[in-house]
Amino acid sequence: PGYSVAQVPVAEGKSVQQTVEILTRKLELLGAEKQGTFCVDCETYHTAASTISSQGQTGKLMYVMHNSEYSLSCFALFENGPCLIADANFDSLMVKLKGFFQNAKANKIESRGTRYQYCDFLVKVGTVTMGPSARGISVEVEYCPCVIANDCWNLLVEFMQSFMGNHTPGIPSVFGTKHDSVYSPADTMVQYMELFNKIRKQQQVPVAGIR
Repeated sequence: PGYSVAQVPVAEGKSVQQTVEILTRKLELLGAEKQGTFCVDCETYHTAASTISSQGQTGKLMYVMHNSEYSLSCFALFENGPCLIADANFDSLMVKLKGFFQNAKANKIESRGTRYQYCDFLVKVGTVTMGPSARGISVEVEYCPCVIANDCWNLLVEFMQSFMGNHTPGIPSVFGTKHDSVYSPADTMVQYMELFNKIRKQQQVPVAGIR
């Protein structure tokens, strides 16, 4: 399981990469050790125009995601909708469904970075990129011994504050529906989808002063 996926703002006067280095240095000073790398990616598919016109439906977005932690799985998520966990060859199925779903290639977004282990915590600090440019920073924190998310949220917050300070996130929205049920990989992917969409929307805001 993964418990919290949050965006960390870029430090004032610093680049994305410099902010990532500040975060990872804090983790290393705590005593966290590097445990390889990770990657989470997300491709956006939209309902093909022909399907909308023939069936009179409104267009829907579907996100097809991969996570190196679950290398044999592929996740298909609808906004506010179900999350389907399929095996890795789901991607080839999407190619066959191009009459129904079309890949918005320009919208591909991913987070890639280093995994850190600190006692029972696993932390992944990632640089979020769209195309060639870095657009933001993601931090995923997991408390490994616990599978019921609400049981360890306070402990998780305490640990996150030690290196994220006042950027420590609030309780994720997926927890609201979980209560005491067991956390699943799909819950992590929903959090990444929400984070990626937030970063995409931030990029679409026009810059003040430019006409």
